[in-house]
Amino acid sequence: MTPEVAMLIYDGLALIVLVVTLLPELDVTWWWVRAMDVPRVQIALVAFGLLAISPLFPDWPLLGMIAAGAALLWQAWKVHPYTPLKAKEVQLAQTGEDEVKFLAWNVLMENSDYQQARDLIDRESPDAILLMETDQSWLEALEPVLDQYETVVRHPKDNYYGLIFATRLPVREARVVYLTEDDTPTLFAHLETLEGTEFRFVGLHPRPPLPGTNSDFRDRQMLYAARFARKSTLPIVAMGDYNAAAWSRASRHFKQVGEFLDPRVGRGLKASFDARSRLLRCPIDQLYITPDIAVTGFHRGPHIGSDHFPMFATIRLDARLAARLNRAPPQMDHTTRAALAAALADYHEWLAERHAETGVDEMFRPPPLTRDNDAG
Repeated sequence: MTPEVAMLIYDGLALIVLVVTLLPELDVTWWWVRAMDVPRVQIALVAFGLLAISPLFPDWPLLGMIAAGAALLWQAWKVHPYTPLKAKEVQLAQTGEDEVKFLAWNVLMENSDYQQARDLIDRESPDAILLMETDQSWLEALEPVLDQYETVVRHPKDNYYGLIFATRLPVREARVVYLTEDDTPTLFAHLETLEGTEFRFVGLHPRPPLPGTNSDFRDRQMLYAARFARKSTLPIVAMGDYNAAAWSRASRHFKQVGEFLDPRVGRGLKASFDARSRLLRCPIDQLYITPDIAVTGFHRGPHIGSDHFPMFATIRLDARLAARLNRAPPQMDHTTRAALAAALADYHEWLAERHAETGVDEMFRPPPLTRDNDAG
């Protein structure tokens, strides 16, 4: 291969890296564009590698170096909030007797390490559990540990979107709702701590953008869940496999709509998927909290057969403590808030019509979005 051909290949690769870096900035839901939201760290590493080999050329490949450098800087800017270079949104609180511990885990439906999963739950003893991709086999295998919980919502499915929710906390409501026209359930719960403090829990597992499936449903499901959760002024914990990276547009909008904080910011990636590959890992299993919640811990569990790590979070429902430790989330301007409320109201009407047409049971249909104490 001649140096000229090698330089053309280098420049071509660098331009491709720059293009896939900039594609996610397009305001579209095409699956192949939104999929580029996920591997930002990996794309940055490719850009860095291209820059590292540039001295091997007899003449500097300036075009390729500029493209690779621009891609590296842009990806680094997108990812840097999830490194220690960014100020933390959530400072960890000291442990206390009023702690509530959560486990959220995509178990991988074909994973058969049932005993290790039972051992994990027994060992960690979370107060509330959200398990995703649970089919009938998983449900039957976990019944011995689920019996330890006073409330269990069983919703097994054989399409990779089943879920199980279990808690030993007092429950005012815990139910599955369908926030899109497809068959991906969302879990909403109205819970209390043992001290009597009320809060809401939201469990999400939307479809990822894949060939033939754009991100419309995922994005709407996330926004609808965020807005639905904010229909009251109670504290909110939101967890699950979002199939969207922490830095993605969908996650940012979810966070903005729900006025959430992300404990990952300033703390590190805590990449949760793919647990089987160190090179391809990305943070797509999320934890979001409202500012009136204090976090005492957030960590990954061990690799147990799934392509996702179990994710644990421990919180305290102490608003005064949280006020000293948490930053205030950015507020949406009135125009944006009004436009979003109108769009989601229209979506609710459309969704109700679709659910009626497809025969979705009334118990799985979400109620109106109107806030309990606010018409907006």
